[in-house]
Amino acid sequence: MAETEPGLPQRSTAAGFGRVLVVVYAIFAVAATARSVLQIATRFDEAPLAYALSAVAAVVYVVATVALARGDRTSRRVAVVAISVELVGVLTVGALSLLDSTAFPAASVWSGFGSGYGFVPLVLPFVGLWWLWRTRPGER
Repeated sequence: MAETEPGLPQRSTAAGFGRVLVVVYAIFAVAATARSVLQIATRFDEAPLAYALSAVAAVVYVVATVALARGDRTSRRVAVVAISVELVGVLTVGALSLLDSTAFPAASVWSGFGSGYGFVPLVLPFVGLWWLWRTRPGER
């Protein structure tokens, strides 16, 4: 185990279950990036808000993936921020997309709370934050 401060072991965010979590985040990073690039390049004028939000989601997933994979002290903080932004994003966009469907004529990654992705975008930030809490440095 890596030491962050004398006497306080740090459990890796990318070990054990964390490896699976990093892979899931990486898959979402690739999927959201590919989707947003295609949408923005081919039909941005049809639904600029939805497609811009897909790009934001892609950036968040990329940052979360890298931060979880690195797992050092700074990366853990970055991961907490990125995953918190993800949680707020999926809850906000999910609610707004259901309340005002005219604002979202095309789906984004977070539309309908991630219904287009089997609601994984809704569950993933809760799992990510739980894992960061579970692997936090401290006495075990």
